[in-house]
Amino acid sequence: IICISVRLLVIGMYCMCHARTMRNTSYLGLTPMTHLGSHPFGNTGGMRITLPSGTPAEIVRHDSPVMGLVVAPDIFGLRPLYDDMVKRFSDEWGMSVIAVEPFPGVELGPDVEPRFAAVPALDDAKNLRDLLEAADALGTETVGLIGFCMGGMYCFKAARDERFARIVSFYGMITLPEAWRGPTQGEPLGMLISGYAEGVLAIVGEKDHYTPIVDIDQLRSTGVQVVLYPEAEHAFAHDASRPAHRPDDAADAFARAKAWLLSAVR
Repeated sequence: IICISVRLLVIGMYCMCHARTMRNTSYLGLTPMTHLGSHPFGNTGGMRITLPSGTPAEIVRHDSPVMGLVVAPDIFGLRPLYDDMVKRFSDEWGMSVIAVEPFPGVELGPDVEPRFAAVPALDDAKNLRDLLEAADALGTETVGLIGFCMGGMYCFKAARDERFARIVSFYGMITLPEAWRGPTQGEPLGMLISGYAEGVLAIVGEKDHYTPIVDIDQLRSTGVQVVLYPEAEHAFAHDASRPAHRPDDAADAFARAKAWLLSAVR
């Protein structure tokens, strides 16, 4: 029974988060585009950099940013979806933006099973270090954090550090899935309680089996602002190619995310 449950969890995450081709990110209000390659100046395109820790990241520096934004990807890490997303956030929201690879130095490929199996070995301290180094790379006084799926879970964990003025978690796991437990993995909810919950916005689908209502109630009790979408499942917003995608809910969620982040500088 346990094996079957874990397998179903893997399949569910594969269906909801994974795509091997270029994504349609028109939900941000722009027409589809491809990654523009390496452009080290202005906000004309993204550039791959290496953080001091050695972790790869995709960065776009805006000419006159209102703030900086760090992006924590889902379990499939940096890929064209996030190359486009970083560029679009910069263009549309007026920010310098950087996305961080969650599995640095590990060749996992595009399949879900090895990535799922690698999660228990992730180290919270190293993950937070990379997010903070990414924030420093932006060179802005004010920095926010946004994350999706597994990255949304790390948003909750990162709330223990006051470096991020505002945090937005898209359907991040509120409690650590049993199959993800490891010696260097802390409980998201516990780490959030000891941090700065009042600066966090959680975007959640009511039909998301990764975030049951009992967990959402606990999340609300910490002071996190929760926006619940009644008909939405997991990963309903950030990848328009997925079956779970809900365009209207996605547009609303990103509008709320933008407003929440910008409230740090207004």
